[in-house]
Amino acid sequence: MDASLIVSNILNPPILFFFLGMTAVFVKSDLEIPAPVPKLLSLYLLFAIGFKGGVELVKGGLTQEVVLTLLAAILMACFVPVYTFFILKLKLDTYDAAAIAATYGSISAVTFITASAFLNELGIQFDGYMVAALALMESPAIIVGLILVNLFTIDEKREFSWPDVLQEAFLNSSVFLLVGSLLIGLLTGEHGWQVLEPFSQGLFYGVLTFFLLDMGLVAARRIKDLQKTGVFLILFAILIPILNATIGLLIAKFIGMPEGDSLLFAVLCASASYIAVPAAMRLTVPEANPSLYVSTALAVTFPFNIIVGIPLYLYGINLFWR
Repeated sequence: MDASLIVSNILNPPILFFFLGMTAVFVKSDLEIPAPVPKLLSLYLLFAIGFKGGVELVKGGLTQEVVLTLLAAILMACFVPVYTFFILKLKLDTYDAAAIAATYGSISAVTFITASAFLNELGIQFDGYMVAALALMESPAIIVGLILVNLFTIDEKREFSWPDVLQEAFLNSSVFLLVGSLLIGLLTGEHGWQVLEPFSQGLFYGVLTFFLLDMGLVAARRIKDLQKTGVFLILFAILIPILNATIGLLIAKFIGMPEGDSLLFAVLCASASYIAVPAAMRLTVPEANPSLYVSTALAVTFPFNIIVGIPLYLYGINLFWR
């Protein structure tokens, strides 16, 4: 693997600010981002990437490649929680296994956005329809995780409302804003882009950088929770993303995706949710231990993907595509 890819990725300002946030926690600095600010930043990033994706989707149209990619995205979002559930069941109970499996079946929008920035830095083109794949992959894993809980537990005391579950899966703030922004981009097209470009494009990298500073703070604080997970889950949180990315790259090669789209698809397959799925699992599977599925996704998989995983998957693309 070309080490220069990892070096160039690490030396990007957003990644360096992620390290700065982690360092602040390790040296016990009083650096703190006020609670409402990270939420606002994440909403902005979802709006910007969704709106741009909608505009780009208008330009490219609904081709066979787009349809196949979106179907593959849904397939992976359903397949990953099923097979990882049975791996996790070797060491964990049904509740924890299902919650972690759902976490890894879903996606991290920030990892996707970081990968997009990485491609922009390298001058590699990618298509806007990948944002639609992002939107489609967030919710199915939640549904699959709950189905697994119902299939493998016999507990008459467990009660939850499927309408509430579906609302949490498909209408949570991140999914709603992402899909809504995508649709608005579709409706307004190039004219809408010209109107909002100074806001949706000009501020994007600054907001991403500041958001990753906060993510560094949060990830470093979660590291202590890894003491509760043991070696098994730490290895799981590193090896499963690599395996999922490999499967994603093979699918991308089969469909015939270009290099940039293939990397984003691999990143979607390899990432894990630390916002939408944990919120849904706390609501619907309170028996699961949040320190397990949040700390593995946020303190291990997220840093691994944005620091090493993204350039590693691009290296895999260079190997497969040759």
